[in-house]
Amino acid sequence: MRLIAENLGGERGGETVFSGIGFALEKGEALVVTGPNGAGKSTLLRIIAGLLPASDGKVKIEGGGEAFPSVTSASHYLGHLNAMKTALSVEENLSFWRAFQGEPALSVEEALETVGLGGLGHLPFGYLSTGQRRRASIAKLLVSRRPIWLLDEPTAGLDKASEGRFAGLMRGHLADGGILVAATHLPLGLEGGKALRMGEII
Repeated sequence: MRLIAENLGGERGGETVFSGIGFALEKGEALVVTGPNGAGKSTLLRIIAGLLPASDGKVKIEGGGEAFPSVTSASHYLGHLNAMKTALSVEENLSFWRAFQGEPALSVEEALETVGLGGLGHLPFGYLSTGQRRRASIAKLLVSRRPIWLLDEPTAGLDKASEGRFAGLMRGHLADGGILVAATHLPLGLEGGKALRMGEII
């Protein structure tokens, strides 16, 4: 499987934010996107996820087969917001996403144990602390199988122990042949990946 971006351009409010972005990621590869606020990191991820239209260029997937015919169908997107309903329990939220996204992976209970929230699934999501909410949102990546992870500031609100745990999950995803694109201001504990500073690939 390959994730390919060709000459991507992005706009915000009718103004060009970036142009000429291109990369190709094979299974097991990561791209870490950095740059100052306003450089278009979040816009880039949303375009890759299919949540925003590109102003130029295209994103495509090769080798996804019938299971993953498009980038959108192959991707988990973790944005700034956690995409959870505060009145529902953590278990109810994760059960919804597991059913909605298909391709079940870990059970809800297993996913919560993996992110250090075992025993808290019965609580309303709104009762959780900021860090716990982020960990519950990370559990969403684990309850259904999607080979591409698109992560926007994924460690925001996490303590050091949770950062380390999440770094292990990302490395495990890559070791299993997954693809990862992460926008961040902070080190993610991923060595050997590609780097993109909005317009420059290293």
